[in-house]
Amino acid sequence: MKKSLTIILSIVLLAVIGAYVFFFSPWVSGTVEKEYTIVSPVYHVDKIYRSMKGPSSVNDFRFPGVTDDEIIWITGFKAVMVGEDGKTPVSQEFMCHSNLDIDMKRHRKLVGWDKTRTSSRLFTLSQGQYEIEFPEGYGIPLFGKEKLKLVTQVLNLNDYENKHDVRHKITLKYIHDNDSEIPLKPLIQSGAVAVKLVDGEEGYYGLKDPDEDVHGSSCLLGESASHHLYKDKFGRKFTGHWVVEPGIEENKSNVTKFIRVPYDTTIHYIAVHLHPFAESLKLIDLTTGKTLFTSKVRAPEDKIGIEYVDYFESEEGIPVFKDHQYQLISVYNNTSDEPQDSMAVMYLYLLDKEFNRDLLVSGMNDNLK
Repeated sequence: MKKSLTIILSIVLLAVIGAYVFFFSPWVSGTVEKEYTIVSPVYHVDKIYRSMKGPSSVNDFRFPGVTDDEIIWITGFKAVMVGEDGKTPVSQEFMCHSNLDIDMKRHRKLVGWDKTRTSSRLFTLSQGQYEIEFPEGYGIPLFGKEKLKLVTQVLNLNDYENKHDVRHKITLKYIHDNDSEIPLKPLIQSGAVAVKLVDGEEGYYGLKDPDEDVHGSSCLLGESASHHLYKDKFGRKFTGHWVVEPGIEENKSNVTKFIRVPYDTTIHYIAVHLHPFAESLKLIDLTTGKTLFTSKVRAPEDKIGIEYVDYFESEEGIPVFKDHQYQLISVYNNTSDEPQDSMAVMYLYLLDKEFNRDLLVSGMNDNLK
């Protein structure tokens, strides 16, 4: 009798577990995350290439098997270095960056944004972080008709003698909107870019009458390490790719105009882009005085480069506000005996409060026609 009762209870328990999995697991109930892989052309590395100076290429593509007006959600982006065969892992020290961009002017029209302003950059991965995976239930929504642009570049900071043939292997994780039975939450990417002033008075990008008590310290004067400059409407010129002299450097930049927080919202992921000799990058809410996130850097012991950078991921998120001021503080420690190039960017993935999936799915948006 007891044996029979035990068997019956076991069957009931398994049935309950099975029902739970069937109704509540996104993988069983219909939400299937897919992967799409792209391999870059072969890059022949036969000499030293500083950051932003190595061979690069651009590849335009669309997601396969997606209709023009279908919504897809990008949930992850991974970039690793491989050999000429496109499979064999090689040292990640040849990674300069992998960027994924979109025609943001067209995208704004398709999704019907009014307040939201953001750059065309969806992802950047570089030394120290080779994968972004959003918290469960979050993604970047795109339409099948939208074309993406993949930009990959290599560098070589250490090997003066050998030759290497390497490639970028890119993997995108995504979900078809039609396959998802769980409403996904939309993210937008907003880049907080640290800068140095190269021409003009007062190192505050986009601010007419800066007040140090409100807007924090101005950025340092500096020498640009590239030809690209940011120009604000007050005639000042700034660089986001600057030269760091030997020694320790702390640069403070008001990044409010770069982030362009469109409304009170939350940050759910932060990725960081830094160059070798960086030690940390900090994001501060100047209005409250609170440090929102600090990314620390781990360098390899016997080479120039970055082994690991801290990133942020959260379903709950960090609150940010439209009327607050924000600052980045970058710290570099150039332990070499010559000037080095540097950058400091935080890619903030914010909850998009303007995206209206139901309106777009119903076909009521005239921009899709």
